[in-house]
Amino acid sequence: MAAEPAQDKQRIDKWLWHARVVRTRSAAATLVTTGLVRLNGVRIDAASRAVKADDVITVALDRVVKVLKVRGFAERRGDAALAQTLYEDLTPPPPPPGTRPAPVAERDPGASRPTKRDRRAIDKFTGGEGC
Repeated sequence: MAAEPAQDKQRIDKWLWHARVVRTRSAAATLVTTGLVRLNGVRIDAASRAVKADDVITVALDRVVKVLKVRGFAERRGDAALAQTLYEDLTPPPPPPGTRPAPVAERDPGASRPTKRDRRAIDKFTGGEGC
C-alpha cells in the first residue's frame, strides 16, 4: 500500500494529507495556495501540482519549517506509521534549548542611540544619503 508501482505521481495537496503533514485535505490546499509550500526550491501556488518520488517539499507550518523528501505514495490515508514511510525527514534539528541566535549588532553597555550628529557622520563616512 505504501508504494504503488502504478502510481508514480500524486497531487501535492493529497500527498500532504496522506503524509499527515496537515489534518485535512482542504487545509493542505490552503497551505499550498497561500504560498507556504515549495517544491524543489520553487514556490508553488496550485494545489493540483503533481509530485513524484525524490522531490523535496519544504512546508512552512506554524513555527516550524519542515523539509521532506518524497519516498512513495499511498492510495488511502493510513495511520502514522504508514505516513512516515511516504517521506524522509530532512528538517535540520532545532538548536539546543537555552541558546539564542547571535545578535546582529551590540552596543557597549551604557551607550545610547547615535545622535543626529553621529548619524550624519556615519552617512558621510559610508557615502549614504540617509533616510
